[in-house]
Amino acid sequence: NPELMRQYNISLQQVVKAVKESNEDIGAQTTEINNAEYLVRGLGYIKSIADIESAVVTSENFTSIRIKDIAKVVLGAKTRRGILDKEGAEVVGGVVVARYGANPLEVISKVKDKINEIAPGLPTKKLKDGRTSQLTIVPFYDRTELIEETLSTLKEALTLEVLITILVIIVMVFNLRASLLISGLLPVSVLMVFIGMKAFGVEANIVALSGIAIAIGTMVDVGVILCENIIRHLEKYSNKLSINTIVYNATTEVSGAIITAVMTTVISFIPVFTMIGAEGKLFRPLVFTKTFALIAAILVALFLIPPFAASIFKTRKTTNKIKYTLNILLILVGIFGLFYGNWFAFILIGFGVTSILVSQNKIGSVLGERVNIVLTILVIVGLLAEHWQPLGVERSMFLNVLFVGGICFGILGVFSLFQKYYATILNWALENKVLFLSIPLTLLICGILIFRNTGKEFMPSLNEGSFLLMPTSMPHSGVEENKRVLQQLDMAVASIPEIKTVVGKAGRTESALDPAPMSMYENVILYKPEYILNEDGKRQRFKIDEEGNYLTKIGSVVVNPNVKKGKIQDVLFSEINSGDLIKDEGGECYRNWRPNIKSPDDIWNEIVKVTKLPGVTSAPKLQPIETRLVMLQTGMRAPMGIKVKGQDLKQIESFGIALESVLKEVEGVKKEAVFADRIVGKPYLLIDIDREKIARYGISIQSVQEVLKVAVGGMPLTQTVEGRERYGIRVRYPRELRSSSADLQNIYIPISKESSIPLSEVAEIRYEQGPQVIKSEDTFLIGYVLFDKKENYAEVNVIEEAQKVIQSKINSGELIVPKGVSYQFTGTYENQLRAEKTLSFVVPLALVIIFLILYFQFRSVSTSLMVFTGIAVAFAGGFIMIWLYGQDWFLNFSIFGKNLRELFQMHPINLSVAVWVGFIALFGIATDDGVVMATYLKQSFEKKQPQNIQAIRRAALDAGNKRIRACLMTTATTVLALLPVLTSTGRGSDIMIPMAIPSFGGMIIDITSYFIVPVLYSWKEEWIFRNKEKNKSTRL
Repeated sequence: NPELMRQYNISLQQVVKAVKESNEDIGAQTTEINNAEYLVRGLGYIKSIADIESAVVTSENFTSIRIKDIAKVVLGAKTRRGILDKEGAEVVGGVVVARYGANPLEVISKVKDKINEIAPGLPTKKLKDGRTSQLTIVPFYDRTELIEETLSTLKEALTLEVLITILVIIVMVFNLRASLLISGLLPVSVLMVFIGMKAFGVEANIVALSGIAIAIGTMVDVGVILCENIIRHLEKYSNKLSINTIVYNATTEVSGAIITAVMTTVISFIPVFTMIGAEGKLFRPLVFTKTFALIAAILVALFLIPPFAASIFKTRKTTNKIKYTLNILLILVGIFGLFYGNWFAFILIGFGVTSILVSQNKIGSVLGERVNIVLTILVIVGLLAEHWQPLGVERSMFLNVLFVGGICFGILGVFSLFQKYYATILNWALENKVLFLSIPLTLLICGILIFRNTGKEFMPSLNEGSFLLMPTSMPHSGVEENKRVLQQLDMAVASIPEIKTVVGKAGRTESALDPAPMSMYENVILYKPEYILNEDGKRQRFKIDEEGNYLTKIGSVVVNPNVKKGKIQDVLFSEINSGDLIKDEGGECYRNWRPNIKSPDDIWNEIVKVTKLPGVTSAPKLQPIETRLVMLQTGMRAPMGIKVKGQDLKQIESFGIALESVLKEVEGVKKEAVFADRIVGKPYLLIDIDREKIARYGISIQSVQEVLKVAVGGMPLTQTVEGRERYGIRVRYPRELRSSSADLQNIYIPISKESSIPLSEVAEIRYEQGPQVIKSEDTFLIGYVLFDKKENYAEVNVIEEAQKVIQSKINSGELIVPKGVSYQFTGTYENQLRAEKTLSFVVPLALVIIFLILYFQFRSVSTSLMVFTGIAVAFAGGFIMIWLYGQDWFLNFSIFGKNLRELFQMHPINLSVAVWVGFIALFGIATDDGVVMATYLKQSFEKKQPQNIQAIRRAALDAGNKRIRACLMTTATTVLALLPVLTSTGRGSDIMIPMAIPSFGGMIIDITSYFIVPVLYSWKEEWIFRNKEKNKSTRL
């Protein structure tokens, strides 16, 4: 109480000193009493409010003035700089920061274990009705689900790839033994990959496992080429040579080509190690896993498949009794399976019956084997349809089976027709070389033109299953106003049926990693998955009645509005959760989203609609992890923005606002997401001390400032020690004596021991606007202009267009850059520029390495260049596919009610690091078939030594014919194996699909290399022959 202090002639400094000196424990060494040593301590820590109240401020004539005589001691809260709110209700929260390099999943798991450990000891409260309420810790944002869903998506894609690969092998080889041999390569190789990952410390994340997904086609190619050659040798030499000799000859014939083909893929990825920054950390694990996969495949192919092939293809005699017993067991297992409604049981019965009929000579062995192959194909198609369900769970299993069978057999049928007419087309190409070569040349020109006009971005965005809404309020808004607005935002978002939960934060946490002002909001929004999922992340099916209504455990009926509209239901759609419904594997999946909600973007649009509040800015579409990375890299809360640097904050702000208005005119920029930082908007109450006046009273600036710090700010003086807890003690004027400028003018400043003057005598108090936060970079003050792009616009294209518009405005004088102010675009754009610079070195390096490997294989520059043309054609094919993905007419039709553009998630694809990694993978495999073709062409010409033009063409035609089946099988496995990846919709598919598109399109167009290599090889041999003939005639 300043009035009481004046009456007793006590200054604020005396009060401060009294409080400081009333809280101290000391140690006074030791003393010995009766030969025992005692530690001596002086106890003086404050233990209660009474201890502070009894502290002596001054004493005279044995009369003491205590704290309680001149002040009021109370418990109070620390100044609040943060608010946490869940769906409109205030909560207390905490943030867990993982150590650098730590595995997030392990950290989260340990945190959960620790929470469970301390849970029983958390405070409890007895309620009036007798119940006990206990404090609980509930995570509101947990990455575990995202990590597990992402890995689940990849595991599912890998499973489907394996099944499709097996299907392709069985259909094209039409030999169960060979199919079993090739299919067995995959699980062994994948197991070896995981062993390699464990040995080299490579973590199993989405990109690492994508390396296996991309490599599966190439892994199988190795086994296909080898087994196809073994089968061909068996057909030709089975009556002449032993099985071991046949397998050995077949293996040695293609081993060189296999090793070269695989090495081109392995070595081509090594330059990816030169990537730096975020892209380097992201894609290095992919290089490891893809390398492990291919090395494992080649080891298995060359060291395991030959001995197993010799064993499997060796004829064995088995007694009819044993065969009959095994077949009866198969039939019995099938009948037993029928009782459980398993359709697989019919297949088992079919296997058993067919084998019995063959053993009893009712049908021929060839027909029996074909029946078994057909049954196996049906099994695989059924398994594919069950796990893949490309038409969606809302379509029947029968339609999914028809679709899967149709798309697989349709593509394989095209390849079969291609094989049938290959000789005819190749013969025409050999007769019309220039006309034929104009076709791949045209494709290459188209690819280059598309490449030059394709949009660019740093990385495709990963769908995290959550949003981060980061608007800001007015800089001058106080704690209570921000609390009210934050609650309004959270309640508005929580009202959307698709939202699972929303937790908002205003201001900062008690962490050095979060220097956010009170006007900055961070709303973590978790939305429901499209369908209710089970514990394994799979779509859960629920019991339905005859009319298709969902039944609940309480006996009520729920009509899913996605299927039936306008019907009355007992339970509201938004109130349904998995606990209300009855699980039934024979039922239907329940869709969480309303009919008009088709994608997460639609949910975001709903959020934008309900969060338009007065005094609150707009916000770009953000996700928690993505935003944290951008904030760490650039310091701003958006993936796209402009840094404005200068020496004066007002100039920076005014120029930023000018840029804001210009950006709204740029094509591709989302107008509502453009926002320039309002830096100088916080109200300041400035106390300007008059140096002349304080000199008159003989006091210093410091003495005035000390009074202000204590009286107004409440300077922390000391701490109470209460076990492991510490609480600060501060001295401050009562709120009613410091709540306005008039109150501050009456603060007493001591000028001597017995007198003081009001602050108004020595200082002027005024209001002024100032910065709420000051940021700097490279010694310059800095402000940001945030913006976002519209859907289907490329990030780099939008920024380049913005640069042109801004520069044109500056050139015309419409936009004036203040002296000393500069600007530059920032965000993921900077990462894109760095990555592009790296890729401009990495991609050519990969191509050079591939060419060198080809040269070491063929020892001929011309032959190496012929094989190398496969890369050029595949490059064109990859970009043509990227272009087709962006065309609205491409595959814009429906099959069984499912639009194919939606199925394959077709939308404009921008050139990103992920796409270029896909191209590097394509460059490695694009030469594989060319290597095999060129190797056999070389062997064929060395063996036949053709002596005329027609003989040369016949030799090229013969070599192509003998290798076309193996080459088509490798292409078919690569193309079809990527279909599940291209149709994947789970977490992580956003990264996988851009990496898969170049390989998918490139390998389809790479079919032309089956003609290019023989045509060019024949052309070279014909040229050599003509030169020889010309030289002979010249001599004569």
